[in-house]
Amino acid sequence: MTTSQLTGPRSLREAWVALAGLSAVFLFEMLDNSILNVALPTIGRDLQASTTALQWVSNSYAVVFGGLMLVFGAVADRFGRRRVMLVGLALLGLASLATVFVTSVGELIAVRSLMGVAAAMTTPGSIALAFRLFSGDDLRVRAMTFISTVGLVGLAIGPPLGGFVLTVAPWQVLLLINVPISVLAFVGIARGIGADTDLHRDPADFLGGVLGTATIVLALVVPTFFVEQGAQSWLPWAATALTVVIGVLFVVRARSASHPLLDLKLLARPLVATGLAYKAATGLAAAGLTYLVTLQLQLDWQWSPALAAAGMLPQVVVLIAGGPFVNRFVRWAGLDRAAWLGGAVTVAGLAVYALFGRLGYLPVALALVLVAIGIRVVGAVAGVNVLKGLPENRTSIGAALVDTASQVTSAAGVAVSGTVLALMFTGGIAQPNWTAHQAAQFENAVTVGGLLLTFVATALVGWAYLKTAPRRARTRTSDPHLAS
Repeated sequence: MTTSQLTGPRSLREAWVALAGLSAVFLFEMLDNSILNVALPTIGRDLQASTTALQWVSNSYAVVFGGLMLVFGAVADRFGRRRVMLVGLALLGLASLATVFVTSVGELIAVRSLMGVAAAMTTPGSIALAFRLFSGDDLRVRAMTFISTVGLVGLAIGPPLGGFVLTVAPWQVLLLINVPISVLAFVGIARGIGADTDLHRDPADFLGGVLGTATIVLALVVPTFFVEQGAQSWLPWAATALTVVIGVLFVVRARSASHPLLDLKLLARPLVATGLAYKAATGLAAAGLTYLVTLQLQLDWQWSPALAAAGMLPQVVVLIAGGPFVNRFVRWAGLDRAAWLGGAVTVAGLAVYALFGRLGYLPVALALVLVAIGIRVVGAVAGVNVLKGLPENRTSIGAALVDTASQVTSAAGVAVSGTVLALMFTGGIAQPNWTAHQAAQFENAVTVGGLLLTFVATALVGWAYLKTAPRRARTRTSDPHLAS
């Protein structure tokens, strides 16, 4: 235990400056994921964006964020989590200010990519710094609960806040919101958290980082190639083959390097593997469902941005008000059972939307509520299980893995939904006055996209449930109440 831990704050109140900074980091991460989605139709019309370009306005941030997070997690462990976070927050503020000068969709995608770099620099160290701030497990858990709750509030209020802002201001304001958030985080972390004293100097596996990042980015770009070039073109198939080759090289590197970026043996641990699978399922569901519902409400049903924002309120209410109920549920069910039940509810929400979402708002609202319940439950237990399943000196990479799973699958959810729409919808999706044929195409695309998301989420949750079967059996055997 380090000296900083022994002399750490004895209550959350004593550490309020640091907690404000760390909470602001999570607020940016979750708010930025959601606030821009409601503005996509407006951005598409303003910048004359194609369907694929509109998809990448939303997806570029998550792709870069997810692709670079493990790399910056390794860098932070070696050169200082606090130092890397402060540099990332400065980059975030500058990139957000650059939105004022954006005049094309390509420039906006570049700005979003820079924000993804900033997020990758700030997020992995935040959980590690929160744990390092306190010496007792109780305070650590309470601190992480507080920080994650702030982040979930950001995720929940993003769509409605974006819709209401669009009624009085241009869409650029949605990204300028990041400027005061980054300033708050910078001041809180700079003043409330001391320099790192527990760094290590093991050689960094930068080659592994490059291979891992390339694999993730290519996997998400390949569907776009199929849409733009067609299956008869050589480019999509060449890109697919390149993705497989680089992915295999990453695995080989991870298995052979003396100090790999990611030790694959850690991923084989049941708590780690299942926690990441549940987190991946909810990340996929949240991003994919929000993307489809936002476009459905505004483009298919012709709701105004403000009315569409109000249509997302069922999700908002569950995410904000569900904390106390989730805590009691987790205490009753236990971490393992709560995880798979939360995953199952997430799958049910996706299925409701895929099968009945085109029939009216009521099934859409029900789907939003069910997926929000799953996010809240899994968010409370998946990260804990991952960190419990890792050695104490690997918790930083564990935190990075949790966020990477969520961000990469969020990008995948938007990629799947956007690619299906691009394949099945003819014409510019952001253009007004659809024909009846285009409206039917959109509804069919929503059904197909929803079913694909449901299938992938079901596979993740089902695999995780089966992998924990031996653990559940041991628990029932050792518990006389359950055994009887």
